[in-house]
Amino acid sequence: MAEFKGIDVSVYNGQINWDAVRASGIDFAMIRAGYGSYSYQKDARFEENYQNAKAAGLPVGAYWYSYASTPADAELEARACLEVIKGKRFEYPIAYDIENRFQTLLGRETIDDMINAFCKTVEARKYYVSLYSYRNFLERYVSEEVRRRYDLWVADIDSEPPRPYGIWQYSFSGEVNGICTRVDLDRTEKDYPTLITSKGFNGYKLTGGTAC
Repeated sequence: MAEFKGIDVSVYNGQINWDAVRASGIDFAMIRAGYGSYSYQKDARFEENYQNAKAAGLPVGAYWYSYASTPADAELEARACLEVIKGKRFEYPIAYDIENRFQTLLGRETIDDMINAFCKTVEARKYYVSLYSYRNFLERYVSEEVRRRYDLWVADIDSEPPRPYGIWQYSFSGEVNGICTRVDLDRTEKDYPTLITSKGFNGYKLTGGTAC
């Protein structure tokens, strides 16, 4: 089975030479779109990273970092994310990044409700969503029902997480040509570009048939 090598980046990775990134063997990038409840919290390099990664020929996805403490907050985060990514096309998922330590105190039911509030709001606009967190958070604070409901992007630098998962973030300290900082490394065996474009998700339109 084919394996695709990826990175995830944000403003903290500085200015990136995306042509060099692609030439180094990276197959995809997950780009931080922003964080919090308002569209003005867009990542300061999101537009630059999106445009330049696409220009280099790399398929991309996006993620939104959560500070929510209620389902209402999470819905606001979803609407902010949708505003920031509006008009763009993504070959990889739109991921909800929920990992903040204070959120572990909210209880599993609240966390489940927050995840559903964000993901269902984004799904309603025909985006393919993913849920990102570190393995311990997912296993301890997210119900099995919700973990099974959404595509998972799992962080675990010690060992491969249990399947099924969509993307595995396996390093926080990778070195990639074109990026001057350490960078998170990811891998997947899922052909997201075919899945997403063929179903008309993430800004793509169906060329024939119907979505299922």
